[in-house]
Amino acid sequence: MYRKFTANNVFTGHTMLPAGNVLITDKKGVFVDIVSLTDAGEDVAQFNGILCPGFINAHCHLELSHLKGVIPEKTGLVEFVFKVITQRDFAADILTAIEVAEKEMLQTGIVAVGDICNTAITIGQKAQKRLRYHNFIEVAGFVPASAQDRFDKASAVLEQYRTTTNEQRSTLSPHAPYSVSPQLFGLINNATVNDIVTIHNQETFAEEDFIKSKTGDFLNLYSKLGIDISFFNASGKSGLQSFLPNFTKGQSLILVHNVTTTKKDIEFASLSTIPEKIGTGNRQLSTLYFCLCPNANLYISNTLPDINMLIENNCNIVLGTDSLASNHQLNILEEIKTLQKNFAQLQLETILQWATINGARALQMDTTLGSFEKGKCPGVVLIENINDCRLTENSSSKRIL
Repeated sequence: MYRKFTANNVFTGHTMLPAGNVLITDKKGVFVDIVSLTDAGEDVAQFNGILCPGFINAHCHLELSHLKGVIPEKTGLVEFVFKVITQRDFAADILTAIEVAEKEMLQTGIVAVGDICNTAITIGQKAQKRLRYHNFIEVAGFVPASAQDRFDKASAVLEQYRTTTNEQRSTLSPHAPYSVSPQLFGLINNATVNDIVTIHNQETFAEEDFIKSKTGDFLNLYSKLGIDISFFNASGKSGLQSFLPNFTKGQSLILVHNVTTTKKDIEFASLSTIPEKIGTGNRQLSTLYFCLCPNANLYISNTLPDINMLIENNCNIVLGTDSLASNHQLNILEEIKTLQKNFAQLQLETILQWATINGARALQMDTTLGSFEKGKCPGVVLIENINDCRLTENSSSKRIL
C-alpha cells in the first residue's frame, strides 16, 4: 500500500520541483519515488504549499524549556549566561515544559534534534522516541584545577544517556571557549575520537574581546560568579582560532552561532580540516558545520552572523533553534522566516537545504533523514501560505507524515 502526496512544489532536500510532481511513500513513510501527476494514478492527496522532508534542529537545549519568557531580551550574552546559571533551577514544572516543547517541535515538522544536555532530565521524554536525538553532553569548567572533576561528572551523565537511550547517539561536547580550560579541552579531545562534537562559537563581540585581549563584559561575568581568573592569559587570537587546535582526533564539529566569525577564521578553519576520519595517530578535524540560530541571536544581543560571508566561503550551514530561554518557539520555519526577512537575497531552496539534508549530514543521520531518496524515512512536512516560493508572515509548517 502506498501513500501519495502532491502540492504546488516538492522540495527533495536538494532541489525544488514544480507543480505536477507526486511524492510516493509506503505506509510506514519510507520514500519510494517521485513521479508525474499523470503517472501517479488515483488516491493522490493534494495540498497547497510546499512538501519537504522533515526539519533537522541541529542545536537545541530542551532541558531549558521551563525558562521560556523568564530571561529578558536583548541584554547581551554576559547577562544572559548569568541568568541561565542562576535561574536554571527556577521553580517550575520542568518535565511538563520539556514535554510541551518537544510536542511543538514534532508538530511543526522537526524530526531530529542535536540537543545539549547538562543533566539527565530529558531522558524520560526522549525514551518515548517521538523524535530522533543526538545528545551532546555539555562539559564546562574554566578553572584548570577543576578539569578532571568536571570531566568525570559529564562522563557520568553521558553514561546515563548511553545506557538508557541506547538507540540515540550521545557524545561529550565543550560548552564554549570562554568556559572550558585547556586541560578540560584535552580531556574532551581524547574522549571524542571520530565523534560529532558541538561548541558555542563566537556568539558576541564581548566573547571575542575576552578571549583575544582579556577585556570587556566577560570580566564582569566571572566577577559576579566569584571565579578567580587570574590564571587566564588572552590568546591574542579570535575565539575560533584559539580553541580549534584543541581538536586533533578526527572529530566533526558543529559550531553554533558564529555571529562574529570572519573570513580569516574560515580560512584558518579550512587548514584544520581533512576529508577522512582518523585511524591511528593524531590527525585534525574531519568536517565543520556552521549552525545558525538567528532568533536566539536577536533575542540575546540583537545581532546576526555574516551569512553572506559564510555562503561565499562555501561553509556547511545548518539551522538550530537554541532554547526557549533565548527564543519564543522551537520552530525551524520561524528561523527560516527570520533569515529571509534579514537576507532578502537568500533563496528558500537554499535555506531548506540547510534545514534538511545539511542538518542530517551534520548529525550523521543522512542515511535515513534529510531528503527524499530511496530507502529513507525522512518524514513529510507541509509548508503553507507561500508566495512565489517565498515565505510570508503567515507561513507555517506542519508534519503530515
